[in-house]
Amino acid sequence: MRSSSSNQHIVNFGRSRQTPPLSLLLLCFVCVVVIIVVLGSTSSKSLEGLDTSAIPDYYNNYRRLKEQAVSDFLEIRSLSLGITNTREFELCGKDRENHVPCYNVSANLLAGFHDGEEFDRHCEVSSVGQRCLVRPPKDYKIPLRWPAGKDIIWSGNVKITKDQFLSSGSMTKRLMLLEENQIAFHSEDGMNIDGVKDYSRQVAEMIGLGSDAEFRQAGVQTVLDIGCGFGSFGAHLLSLNLMTVCIAAYEVFGSQVQLALERGLPAMIGDFISKQLPYPSLSFDMVHCAQCGITWDKKDGAFLIEVDRLLKPGGYFVLTSPTTNPLGGSLNLKKVTVSTPLEEFTESICWSLLAQQEETFVWQKTSDVQCYASRKEGGSTPPICKADFDGIQPDDFQEDTELWRSALRNYWSLLTPLIFSDHPKRPGDEDPLPPFNMIRNVMDMNAHYGGLNVALLEEKKSAWVMNVVPIRSANTLSIILDRGFAGVLHDWCEPFPTYPRTYDMLHANGLLTYYKSENCEVSDLFLEMDRILRPEGWVVLRDKFQAIEKARSLATQIRWEARVIELQNDNDQRLLVCQKPFWKK
Repeated sequence: MRSSSSNQHIVNFGRSRQTPPLSLLLLCFVCVVVIIVVLGSTSSKSLEGLDTSAIPDYYNNYRRLKEQAVSDFLEIRSLSLGITNTREFELCGKDRENHVPCYNVSANLLAGFHDGEEFDRHCEVSSVGQRCLVRPPKDYKIPLRWPAGKDIIWSGNVKITKDQFLSSGSMTKRLMLLEENQIAFHSEDGMNIDGVKDYSRQVAEMIGLGSDAEFRQAGVQTVLDIGCGFGSFGAHLLSLNLMTVCIAAYEVFGSQVQLALERGLPAMIGDFISKQLPYPSLSFDMVHCAQCGITWDKKDGAFLIEVDRLLKPGGYFVLTSPTTNPLGGSLNLKKVTVSTPLEEFTESICWSLLAQQEETFVWQKTSDVQCYASRKEGGSTPPICKADFDGIQPDDFQEDTELWRSALRNYWSLLTPLIFSDHPKRPGDEDPLPPFNMIRNVMDMNAHYGGLNVALLEEKKSAWVMNVVPIRSANTLSIILDRGFAGVLHDWCEPFPTYPRTYDMLHANGLLTYYKSENCEVSDLFLEMDRILRPEGWVVLRDKFQAIEKARSLATQIRWEARVIELQNDNDQRLLVCQKPFWKK
């Protein structure tokens, strides 16, 4: 019975496979017809008139479908993490094209600031205002690639008009030439019209050197240039491998800081009016002021005390001012009326006047601790400050250096074809000349010990880095400056003191996780990043998985092109690479 039943089952199964039911055949036929009709209707028109060279690229179509699938997956994953998509931010109006937050003279006056302090930075009295994306001016153009961009910039990219240029004096006209839509600066390899080389050599000789090429041998590695004009002196010092940071007061038009950054030179807004500069004590080997507009003997020498705080022992203060020039009188008579108060005060804070040539003075801060110990207590002599930086463990520093060498070498090689190349090539552009450098101004928003800066140097990239140390994190800025890098302390709950569109790339490792603990609005941070980032600029964020997912959602609101990259051997970390589009009017 079992055998016959089994055989019967096999026979019946075989018959059903050989002669399927009529209904099944009809269903299959209908499906085939529907498919043929659909494909025919969608493709017949597109295929008409096409030759064999216009056959669709199936590989590209596959890549597009794959990328869309990845995007859909990320959207689903974001929803599972509680991240909801909101509307894109609107573009700001024309009145905010060059807006710098925290500098509002009218609001500062109403708040009671005066005696010059109304021109200083006061974020506490600034209104939040419209939360929107600062767009570029109508005539804005992508800056020329470095090093050509050092000597030629687009006039439409900075806040200086032809009338302002013509009324700015003969010195400015010697420093730069305005032609149609460009501003050209005299190259250090060309004619020495502005006398920068001669001036630099003069300062070196006053220090006791044979030439300015010996600055580093004399211990000068980092320079703070106060009121840097249009960056000619800083550009020359950078060519001598000296890290020179320009710092100047906020200006509505003709900004020194904006021009310097547009040329690819390190600069930021800041002045001596009411607050200490955001640098730790003993930060610079030289502080330079050439016609920087500061009356140094005002406020009981407070400005000189700030310079003394910033200078390392043995460092130099170089002052060039037309007020010290004997106009129509003898040099000795002029020194009695102008220079003597400065000399008396500098002597009281243990400075020595090394040399004076015409209107240039060079002081040196002593490295002899006995001078400080022998000063009289009280009176006008300021007290000795206590150390204002955190202690750093040598093992932590060495471990961090090795970690970043390895990590950056791995993922930086992934980013190099995108960022340090001719990609993306803009329509109408010719192929760039070597080194194909798309970026010059880089900001590391959570610099720690300056690992990104080291990686760029090791890769021989012609970029400089503004190393930012969050103000409530471990104060590692003194180490960064000692390594010869540019750096600053900053509170990321506030805007950064710079003009819009001044950085080519923003990098941050762990900043989003840190920022979350500060109880500040992350969307405000992204709006600020968009403000200071140039069109077609890059953002590289490395952080924990969930922080990166939220950042990707915000990048969409900011209208950045973004993609998430998984890192090898680190399942908890992700890399978010974004590019800001160029929104033309």
